[in-house]
Amino acid sequence: MASKTATHPVLGTRALNRATLARQLLLRRAPRAEMPVAAAVAHLVGLQAQNVKPPYYALDARLEAFDPQELSTLMEAREVGRLVTMRSTIHTHTADDCLRLRPLVQPARDRELAQFRAGLVGVDLQRLAALARELVEEEPRTMKELREALLAHWPDADPFALSVAARCSLPLVQVTPRGLWGRSGQVRLTTAERWFGRPSESAPDAEDAVRRYLAAFGPASVKDFQTWSGLTRTREVFERLRPGLAVFQDEHGVELFDLPDAPRPDADTPAPARLLPEFDNLLLSHADRRRLVSAGHKGLTWRGNQAYCTFLLDGFLAGTWRLEETADTATVTLEPFDAPTRAQREELAGEAERMLRGMRAGAAHEVRFGPVRGA
Repeated sequence: MASKTATHPVLGTRALNRATLARQLLLRRAPRAEMPVAAAVAHLVGLQAQNVKPPYYALDARLEAFDPQELSTLMEAREVGRLVTMRSTIHTHTADDCLRLRPLVQPARDRELAQFRAGLVGVDLQRLAALARELVEEEPRTMKELREALLAHWPDADPFALSVAARCSLPLVQVTPRGLWGRSGQVRLTTAERWFGRPSESAPDAEDAVRRYLAAFGPASVKDFQTWSGLTRTREVFERLRPGLAVFQDEHGVELFDLPDAPRPDADTPAPARLLPEFDNLLLSHADRRRLVSAGHKGLTWRGNQAYCTFLLDGFLAGTWRLEETADTATVTLEPFDAPTRAQREELAGEAERMLRGMRAGAAHEVRFGPVRGA
């Protein structure tokens, strides 16, 4: 293991910012010939998807001429799907990653389940998993239907704990029409194996996961990877990979790992304005978020359990936005944290109008500026 006193080339905050934005396809939208939708979902190692729309807006911020129906088509064809993976949250993944990443993060789901053991006294968890699998593979079921069926076997158990046990024990996919663009559907669940018609990987490759994380979010520390994945005790994985990785440190002396040939643009590289959905992985995938969020803007993207859509200026978190829609109109209201310059207002307005033209084609568009939230 390398000495803790070893020094490595230093990457400042702006250099880390530009490197991360480049990996995230946010310095330059990826041309479609270069990055089809499925390839982008795979490169980003999934898209945060607690709600239906965020994955679509996340791709719109990253791909040229993105058509939301493209992601819907992939979902209907079962080439992508929605299930719980990192940080116990729903993500949109390729079919391959649904079957590859869920086994990788299973230890985190096991730790989560352990928190609910008080409500599962007398419950045979192996039998519960087998029964739940049989039920959802017979036909997709809502969580309420699944919970009620399990309660028939364990009437004294806590109903919510039974739901958690099923969700943590099995890779449950939300079946379509849930998740499709412009359509609605109740959350119904089946297993990833049944939905995609093939088994999950039995031996997850943690080293491959680290490389893919660095390709999408690097340069990064061991703690950054653990924040993203929810896994613990991964230092030894990085140590096995160390000989083939580039090693840096940030301005605070924290060791950062990276792929040797990954893009690390100059710190002065221009970063265009970008509108991101709520829960975008860009802002959730590092233990130290100073590369993206200044100290004065911490905590401004949440209120209680509500997360706001956000926007970037010069590569850093700079405000929130909201979309108000009717059948015929779409209005974006931008609320900056600090008073923007005239050039920044024009850049933001142009980016919002571009988004509306692509995502709400045919609707009347309007872009407004709300009050400065930090004022």
